[in-house]
Amino acid sequence: MNRLDRSLIADLPSFQGLNPAELDRMIGQARALRIAKEQPVFEQELDAHSFFLLLDGHVRVVKATPEGEDVIVRYISPGELMGIASALGLTAYPASAVAVTDCVVLAWPSSLWSEFASSYPSFGANAYKTIGSRLQDAHARVIEMSTEQVDRRVAHALLKLVKQTGRKTEEGLLIDFPLSRQDIAEMTGTRLHTVSRLLSAWEEKGLVRSGRQKVTVVEPHRLLMLAEGRDLKTGG
Repeated sequence: MNRLDRSLIADLPSFQGLNPAELDRMIGQARALRIAKEQPVFEQELDAHSFFLLLDGHVRVVKATPEGEDVIVRYISPGELMGIASALGLTAYPASAVAVTDCVVLAWPSSLWSEFASSYPSFGANAYKTIGSRLQDAHARVIEMSTEQVDRRVAHALLKLVKQTGRKTEEGLLIDFPLSRQDIAEMTGTRLHTVSRLLSAWEEKGLVRSGRQKVTVVEPHRLLMLAEGRDLKTGG
C-alpha cells in the first residue's frame, strides 16, 4: 500500500498546530480504509480497538436504547474524529457508526491515543474541544427532547444538518447526503408518520422540498422562526 501523505490531515482542525515531522509520524501510523454505504465503521458495545478520522463521505452515529430503539446521535462530516472512546476512558464503543455514503477513513489503534494526546498537546486539546462541544450538543438535545414540541425539534434538526452540510442549489440549501424521513424521526425522538405529516405541511408552505432521501430547506429563515417558536405569520 502506498505511504499516506501528511497533506491528508495537515489542514484539518484536529491537527492544527502540529509541525510537518509530527504530522508525518501521526499519518505514518494510520491505515486508510474504505467503508461501503450502510456498512458499520464500528459497533456499539464492541471492543474499541481503533479511533478514526473521516476523510470522505458521511457517517451517522447511532445509539441503541435499552428498549431496542435506535436514536441517531449525530452525523459526522469529513475532517471529524470519531470512535474516540479512549478519550472518554471507555474500552467499548458507546454507539455505532454507519456509513451513509461510501466513505474513506483513517484508522489508528486505540493504544496510540494517550501517546498522541501527551506527545502532541495541540492534537489532544483540539480533540477534547471536539468532545466538549459534542457533550454540549447532547445536553442541548436532551433539553430539546424533553421541553420542545415535535415541530420545533424537527426544524432544529434540519437547520443543524443544513449548517453542517448544506449545499446551495436552485431550490435552496440541500442537505448533502441521503436522509430519509425515518432518519429524521430517529434524530428527533419522533414517529415516522409525524415527520411525514410535518414535512408535507412544510412543503405546502414552501419551507422545504423533500424527495427520495433528499431534503432541501427552501426558506431557512422561516424554518428558524418555527424552530424558535415564533409565529410564521407575524414574525413574533
